[in-house]
Amino acid sequence: MEKLTPGIFAPAPQRASFGRMAAAQGRIEAKLMLRHGEQLLLNVLIPAAILVAAHFAPILGENTEFNVLVPMVFAVAATGAGFTGQAIAVAFDRRYGALKRTGASGVPPWTIIVGKILGVLATVVVQLVVLGAIALALGWRVSPGGAVFGLATLLVGVAAFTAMGLLMGGTLRAELVLALANLIWLVLMGILGWVGYSGDIAHAGWWNAVPTVALAGALVQALSLQVNWVAWASLAAWGAAAVTAAVRLFRFDG
Repeated sequence: MEKLTPGIFAPAPQRASFGRMAAAQGRIEAKLMLRHGEQLLLNVLIPAAILVAAHFAPILGENTEFNVLVPMVFAVAATGAGFTGQAIAVAFDRRYGALKRTGASGVPPWTIIVGKILGVLATVVVQLVVLGAIALALGWRVSPGGAVFGLATLLVGVAAFTAMGLLMGGTLRAELVLALANLIWLVLMGILGWVGYSGDIAHAGWWNAVPTVALAGALVQALSLQVNWVAWASLAAWGAAAVTAAVRLFRFDG
């Protein structure tokens, strides 16, 4: 019988690398979001229904072109995934102690935040595939350069909305977040629809102070390889303010 060298089974505990921890947490968050029926309804089914309905019926007016409608729907989807979905998920994770228990397991707080961001990005990928396929089937066309610039613009918008969602979900009570996040989503969608119906979404003026309008306007021009500086400035301001506030005020329990 072969003798084992002493110490061959000696434990060597050490923290996993940043990449492994972030990837593991991201997989968990992505599965939770993509398996949740309400999240799928908010993030995929409602935007898809808006896209199809607005294509066949002039619900946003006769003058709203399909090439403008598609970016507006992407803005709706980004708001649902980044803001509303994250705010509610984080708030109830805090209420039931899920974030606190995860932190007690040795996972650093930043890993939890990064994991939630990766979960949102996974949802955005699903949104892009589903909504993009529907839009292409309905006749939407975009150049490769426009698609790349549009994707970059969308990711900036998603980052801003995710920061806002983490801020709300990480500071307020779950019951308040549930009501307020859905109400704000409805208000943002209403304003976006009104601006799209009554004017030019790419030149919305002061309406760019509303983040959904800013994202839609930035996307409209990005897909045509143009830059909407006012909309970009608005998104940057919302994102910077939300990140700064979230870093200072976010609580893992409550």
